[in-house]
Order: sequence, then C-alpha cells, then structure tokens
Amino acid sequence: MAAPDGVDRILEQWAAERPELDTGPMGLFGRIYRISRLSGDAVEATYAQHGITRADFDVLATLRRSGEPFALSPSGLTASLMLTSGGTTGRIDRLERAGLVRRSPDPADRRALLVSLTERGRDVVDAAVAAGLETQRRLASGLSDAERRRLDDLLRTLLASVTDPPG
Repeated sequence: MAAPDGVDRILEQWAAERPELDTGPMGLFGRIYRISRLSGDAVEATYAQHGITRADFDVLATLRRSGEPFALSPSGLTASLMLTSGGTTGRIDRLERAGLVRRSPDPADRRALLVSLTERGRDVVDAAVAAGLETQRRLASGLSDAERRRLDDLLRTLLASVTDPPG
C-alpha cells in the first residue's frame, strides 16, 4: 500500500468528527480530482511550450484525428468539443489568427464553411500530442504496465457508472 497522502488526512479528520459516515467515495473522488488537476496543469505546461493552450490543443487534435483532409465544419467541431457555437467560434478565430487553421468554403455546399489544419497547425499538434503523451507517461511511471491496465479498466467502469448511475 502507498504511503498516506493529503486525502488520507482529510478522511481521518472526517472519521474523528463524523465516524458514522462512510468516506470511501470521498477518498476515491478526492484523489481523482487531485490527479486530474495536477496532470492537467502538467500537460497544459507542455502544450504552452508549443505555443498553444489546452483549448487550442482540443480543436487542433480534433481536426488532426479526423483524418485527411483534416477538416470539419464548425458545427462538427462544436459537437465533437461539446462547446457552444460561440465558444467554438472564439477558438477558431484565435487559431486562425495564429495561422494554425483556416476557414474555407465547403466544396460540397457553397453556403457552408470548413475549418482545416494548416501545415503549421499540423506540425504544432503533432509535436504537442507527442510531448503531451510523454508528460502523461512520466506522470504514470509509478505504475507498472499491469497496474496501469487494471486502473484503466477500473476507471472505465467508474466512468460508465458516473455517466449512467445505477438506480
């Protein structure tokens, strides 16, 4: 078992004050929250080394993993990113000014636009995704491959439970 952490101290305090409470879920979600915050900060710092934010990365990565020609409609981006159309427009505007994406008419529908990666945008997102994965790999290095796979399975099960709670 790992050494006690800050979450354990919080649970001990609750146990002293409210011993009748089962604080197990608090420990689980407290650790998930802390891991998310700390790892998110580390990945954000990695992306900053490539001149982009996490929000920028999300747009660029969505376009990159869409495959050739690395283009989507603004509404397709909005749906994929789960943002409002205004939020997506702001991100696209910023990335277009930076020369990482371009808007162009959709050849299949003259009334519509496509947002696509520029060559520079593709270079930036390819470098950022590799660097971000290396940061994540480093952060997870305290786990063996078997532990990581087991934790991944457990978190997948928990995510399904949180997404569609039983009862």
